[in-house]
Amino acid sequence: MKKTIFRGAGVAIITPFTETGVNYPELGRIIDDQIAGGTDAIIITGTTGESATMTDAEHREAIRFAVEQVKGRIPVVAGTGSNETAYAVELSQYAEKVGADALLLVTPYYNKCTQNGLIAHYTKIADSVSIPAILYNVPSRTGVNIKTETYAALAKHPRIVAVKEASGDLSAILRLRAAVGDELAVYSGNDDQIVPILSLGGAGVISVLSNVAPQATHDICQNYFDGNVAEAARLQIAYADLIDALFCEVNPIPVKTAMRSLGYETGPLRMPLSEMEPAHAAQLDAALRAHNLLK
Repeated sequence: MKKTIFRGAGVAIITPFTETGVNYPELGRIIDDQIAGGTDAIIITGTTGESATMTDAEHREAIRFAVEQVKGRIPVVAGTGSNETAYAVELSQYAEKVGADALLLVTPYYNKCTQNGLIAHYTKIADSVSIPAILYNVPSRTGVNIKTETYAALAKHPRIVAVKEASGDLSAILRLRAAVGDELAVYSGNDDQIVPILSLGGAGVISVLSNVAPQATHDICQNYFDGNVAEAARLQIAYADLIDALFCEVNPIPVKTAMRSLGYETGPLRMPLSEMEPAHAAQLDAALRAHNLLK
């Protein structure tokens, strides 16, 4: 059995911006607050971090900064996936060089590849580093879905150790678990499926919710691990309204808006992302207040 990178709730952390770049002092504050709030891992430069609109220099510096800020307190997972294999290799090697604990590798997007292409792509990246990698399956964004037999092939690689499953397809996750057993840890990529995926032997969640409710997200997982399944389910259900509000528009628009409401200097959303529609903003505000997150 391969070593699990983390168990519990890893935050898919936002990136606070200024008009000209990344707001690193504020990113440091968010990271420290996440750790104090019980988060089990920091996932930097992912979808929620708006990595698609970061420059290469910003992407690299955000990874380096996160590692330096965390100082080994919890694992740092760096989003280094790309639809260009050579660039993903280069960025992954950089993340390892500056001390990231693991990689998060989204499937190639736009220039979609075959399942054999996925195997070749991921193998090339994993061969180029000595730190573990988490595959990231999010077909709603990429147009590519990792099939069960592809997972089985990739699970044989010693450094491919986990998957963030955001397909929303629990039957596919069941087939994945049946095919690879414990050779791939499974993290939920959807906050509304934390307990269902834990019930299939999952290792936790890579979470948007954790940005605004780190302790609650951690507690959902920890209660499940401790055998308090009913309490884990109660918390999952209790936060359904906030989870819905955080995804009432495309991520990360609502969560970045929420973090601004919580007092963080999140700065602007980078275009083409836009500010929330007033009705959705009201829904989000009401959900935050319902959970006593706004004073």
